[in-house]
Amino acid sequence: MPVIQPPKGSTDAPATYNRPSRKGKKAWRKNIDVTEVEKGLDELNEQIIKGGVVAEKPSEELFVVDTVGDASIPKKFPKHTSKPLKADEIIAARSAVPSVSLRKRPGDKTTDGIIPAKRPRREYVTHKELTRLRKVADGHHDATIEVTDATYDPWGAVPQPETQEPKDNRDDKIKAPKSFSKKPISLLASGKAPKAVPKPTGGYSYNPDFNEYEARYTEESNKAVETERKRLEAEEADRLKKEAAARSAAEAEAAEARAELSEWDEDSEWEGFQSGGEEMKASAKRPERKTKAQRNRIQRRKEEERRLRHEAKTKVRKAQLEEIKRIAQEASERDIQRALARTTTDESESSADDNDEELRRRQLGKLKLPEKDLELVLPDELQDSLRLLKPEGNLLKDRYRSLLLRGRLEARRKRPFRKQAKTKLTEKWAYKDFNM
Repeated sequence: MPVIQPPKGSTDAPATYNRPSRKGKKAWRKNIDVTEVEKGLDELNEQIIKGGVVAEKPSEELFVVDTVGDASIPKKFPKHTSKPLKADEIIAARSAVPSVSLRKRPGDKTTDGIIPAKRPRREYVTHKELTRLRKVADGHHDATIEVTDATYDPWGAVPQPETQEPKDNRDDKIKAPKSFSKKPISLLASGKAPKAVPKPTGGYSYNPDFNEYEARYTEESNKAVETERKRLEAEEADRLKKEAAARSAAEAEAAEARAELSEWDEDSEWEGFQSGGEEMKASAKRPERKTKAQRNRIQRRKEEERRLRHEAKTKVRKAQLEEIKRIAQEASERDIQRALARTTTDESESSADDNDEELRRRQLGKLKLPEKDLELVLPDELQDSLRLLKPEGNLLKDRYRSLLLRGRLEARRKRPFRKQAKTKLTEKWAYKDFNM
């Protein structure tokens, strides 16, 4: 019987530990738990001893791609690994009967007239044929397909971009004109290339400066006055020309009338006509024979005249050559100056504006450049607000005139009625013909 002993230990109530104050610095240092930090440092030291930190190593050193497979799986499951696929069995199946020959065989009744030689029949099977039949019986055919694993990955192939050469549809017979390689000829008198879209001055603004607007208003007024003066001068010249033509016609009529009257007053030329042939005889003097001195004198005079003519021609030819040289030198100097002026204008990127430049006298084509629309607002029409402005001008006309001014196009006349192909209507008589 076990001995019952009294309980050991203190019978007093559990006393609480007297914890010191945790507000001081010493208490904080003492009660800091650094076990996790120490544990992490220990693990890091172990990794360094074993070969390096795992987190810093690349994936190639940590992982291995298994391309062979586990060799123990076929041993554990021989039934599932050794059985071929049904598709491979169908493909590998071959008949023991040989295929029909595709060679053309002659008919049974048709012969070539040659009697074939009789060969002794062999009643036995050769060793080669016996070996083949045994292989066929075992399932080994000559045309058996050996199934191998596929090594080509259709999804892993990188598609190559198809490079299609551009097709040249140009015709060698059709050639571009020589003018395509030349620069367009500007219609300005200075020869400068104007801008495609000229920059307007301050006088074109809807709220312009007074001085700029006054200068432009005066300029346009002078142009209008000059145009009107030229029109009046042309009308006056036309009127004077018509008066002179009428006056000359009247004088011609009066002269003709006087000539008709004088024909009746004058005597006839046939009056007093002498019919005697004796008086009409010409008293011709017989030329005398020249002496040798006279002939020599005439010969010397002709030679002198010939020499003088030759010298005059030589002098004229020399003068012409000097004139040609002078003209050629002037032309070369002019070309050099023009090239220098063109280079300076190109370098200074100063493009001419058609607002202030005058046009050249000889323009391209038969028609002249159309006049620019008057873009001027009268003083009483100026508005102080953008809402009150009215749209003016035509951008299409401005661009077309710019193309003409730069020499890109030739001025043409608008033809409202073009020539169209003439059609001839005929009636067919085939429907009237009939056969009995």
